[in-house]
Amino acid sequence: MSEITYVRGDATVPSVKGAKVIAHVCNDIGGWGKGFVLALSRRWPEPEAAYRAWHRDRARNDFGLGAVQLVPVGPHVWVANMIGQRGTRTGSKGVPVRYEAIDTALDRLAAEVIELGASVHMPRIGCGLAGGRWSRVEPLITERLVKRGIAVTVYDHGEDGG
Repeated sequence: MSEITYVRGDATVPSVKGAKVIAHVCNDIGGWGKGFVLALSRRWPEPEAAYRAWHRDRARNDFGLGAVQLVPVGPHVWVANMIGQRGTRTGSKGVPVRYEAIDTALDRLAAEVIELGASVHMPRIGCGLAGGRWSRVEPLITERLVKRGIAVTVYDHGEDGG
């Protein structure tokens, strides 16, 4: 069985051939403006615009914890907006990350990625501003993606995003 590949670099610039999905974790309150999303927005306007529209129309769609939105940003490249954190601040209920929501989102993402025949590229999702621990996230990625034969590359940048 394959494993997660770890590289140093920018997850918004995957250097592999074929179809690619860049996956990251979003919050459930419509906020986009800190962490890894800034790198995405510097490269493409579509993921932010799609996320904001998805949140704005949430009464009529599936927006919420565990949901996934695939946004095409180029030939054979998509960004997966995955709702995996409740709010943006650490409070009485702890850090914003929601491991169950990330698990559900990864499960939903797997089906899409298999259909596209794509590889998955990501920062250490849920471990930047969301406050999660990689020791809890990594097994979810292994279970939901790697065990299904999906190639996953995790990018360590100068800053943790997610």
